[in-house]
Amino acid sequence: MKVEIYKKGQGKYTRLGTLIGVSIIAVAGAVKLSEVLGTQDPYVQYGVPAVVVLIVGLFVAWLINRPKTADFMIATEGEMKKVSWSNRKEIVGSTKIVIVTTAILASVLFAVDILLILFFRWIGLQVTT
Repeated sequence: MKVEIYKKGQGKYTRLGTLIGVSIIAVAGAVKLSEVLGTQDPYVQYGVPAVVVLIVGLFVAWLINRPKTADFMIATEGEMKKVSWSNRKEIVGSTKIVIVTTAILASVLFAVDILLILFFRWIGLQVTT
């Protein structure tokens, strides 16, 4: 049985990345399943997870070759090529702004919290911290 790849060469990296990502998740699940089946016969302990990985791999390979799914992945890869990615300098600058803003906000919230605790104690309310 010969399997033809739908629109071969288009969306190659998106399809490959999807297949690799799902394979990693399937292998991690198989390792966990093998641990759960640890007290069983070795054929069951290692055979069942291997069959699960094989089935998941075949299903994902079939899924990413379906025309509807493949067209979506091809379009996604095309759109990602159009994205204007930030350079390193812009990312570092933006990260510094986020860190400073977060620190300022945390300091203000800490000060407001302390002031509210002191206010509630001053008016005689029991404050538990």
